[in-house]
This record gives sequence, C-alpha cells and structure tokens, in this order.
Amino acid sequence: MATRVKNIACLGGGIGTSKLLRGLKAYDFSLSAITSMADDGGSSGRLREAYNIMPPGDIVSCIAALIPEEDKELEALLLHRFPGKDTHNKAIDGHKLGNLIMLAEIQRTGNFYKAIDVTKRMFGVTANLLPATDERVDLWAITNDNRRVYSETTLDLALYSEPRGLKKVYITPSKPLVNKAVIKTLREADVIISGPGDLYTNQLPVLIVPEIKDILLQSKARKIFILNIANKPFETKNFALSDYMTAIKDHLGEFPFDTIIANNDIKKKFPKDLHYQYVRVDKQASQKIAQTTIIEADVVYDDFPIYHNPKKLAEVVMKAL
Repeated sequence: MATRVKNIACLGGGIGTSKLLRGLKAYDFSLSAITSMADDGGSSGRLREAYNIMPPGDIVSCIAALIPEEDKELEALLLHRFPGKDTHNKAIDGHKLGNLIMLAEIQRTGNFYKAIDVTKRMFGVTANLLPATDERVDLWAITNDNRRVYSETTLDLALYSEPRGLKKVYITPSKPLVNKAVIKTLREADVIISGPGDLYTNQLPVLIVPEIKDILLQSKARKIFILNIANKPFETKNFALSDYMTAIKDHLGEFPFDTIIANNDIKKKFPKDLHYQYVRVDKQASQKIAQTTIIEADVVYDDFPIYHNPKKLAEVVMKAL
C-alpha cells in the first residue's frame, strides 16, 4: 500500500505531532498537519489573549519539525525562546521567536493563513499546515466526579482540585468554523493519523470538531492511532490502551482507527522528577472495544523515553502501510 499512498494527514498538535512530522518528512509523501486552536497557555496563549489571534504555537512547532535536516540552525532560531528574568524583558519573556514572526505577519496582513505560508517559505517548509478551526476555541471538561473545569491550560497542567481525572472534553463554540482546505485535505487523504500527544488537550480537541469528526468516521482512508509511550500524570493516570480507545469511542461514538501503533520498549527509566508511567498494551480488552490491528514496536526516544523517536516511529508507520 505504501507505493499507493500520496497524502498523509496528521491530526493533533504539541510535541507529539511535531515528532511524527520530523520522522515522516524523510519520505516522499504529501504531508499535512491539522492542529488544535484550543491552546491558551504559554507564549501562544499570551499572544492569543493580548492580540485576539488564533494561537500560533502548534503550527510553529510543526514548521520547525519540517525544516530540512541540514538547516538545524534555522530550526533552533525559529524555536528560540527569549529569557526575561530582568524586569526590562517582561514583554518578550518566554515568547518563541516563531510565534512572534507569526504575530507580525498576522498584524501586517490580517490573515492567519498568510502568516503560515510566509513563515513556511522563510524556513523552507512545503508541507500543508492548517488550523483545525477557522476560529479560536475554548476547551472545557467534565471531571470523573462531575465537576466542570475550564481552559486548556487548567486541563493540561491539572490546575484543579483532587480528585483529578477527566470524563469528557468539550469545545466552545461547539460547532466552530472549519476551513474548506481542512475538509479537502481530509477527504483527499490516503492515511489519517492521530497522535501521539496528550489525549484530552491535543488529540480530542481536533477529533471532536463536528466536521472533522464526520469526515473521520466516513473516510475510507487508512486510519492510524499512535498510542502515547507514557501516561501523563492526572490526565491519563494508569491508562492502558483500552482506556484510550474507550475515551475516543465515548467522544466520537466509535473507535474509528483500523491500526494502532504502540511502544513495546518499557525498560528505559523516566527522569526521577517526572511521575510518568508506561502505557500498558492490553490487547484482549482492546479488541473487545474495536477490532483493530495492533502493531507493537520499539519507538521510544532513548535519551528521554517519554517521547517517541521520530525515525523509529516513521519506520513503523511505513511498515504499517
């Protein structure tokens, strides 16, 4: 099938999607990434609030991951984060240069898509990068003990009282505008990939956008779900593969992915200051939720095993195709 695959669409955002793109750029595909517009934290969130723009951070991370390997200095420049402990530097403290470049072009042209295109051209990137929605969305959730918790940052950093754990996430507006380019990209995709990335704050905020959800459920494309290597404390604490599948099924009505890629190297130690744990692959329970092909392989990043190794992951995706 790999010889017939032309268009691959990656859904999500954050570090996980950028790791996937970094690996796949070595292959001869037409790559697209469709990222969440629910981000309201860090540099991206500050710019979103201060200038009333859609958050640029995940798009910038994808551009950085797709910069040609021989131009590492350009990638470092795009991702440069300004220090600002001195009171004179508070205005740019913590901002990424790439976010500021995007902001400047948005102000200059009034167009988020032109800002993406100009930034891509500056750094030699040709992949198709799109926001999942044509407007900012706000993320909120119902916790396992039926409380309402608001904002992506609150969910991402578990800034709410015990007991933590999320039952379901929602976006406001519930039916946000979706650009025709996103619809076209998904309809023309030979392969649609979700993950890796935080389940409730990166993946589901894209998957539950109604127009994206409908296409995903109807599409005849190959659909791959990349399981996280480690569970994020509080958000997916103690989750096994079947828990990820159940969460997606609860939000979409079914688990739409025909293939799952999961890590099977669980020997490497996590940094002691991070309370992460490997995701357990419970095949028997998972197959009761949906009949899928589960591919287990070593896809872990040796030096920091919370993350996927881009090269290893891309090789397994190729084998899956």
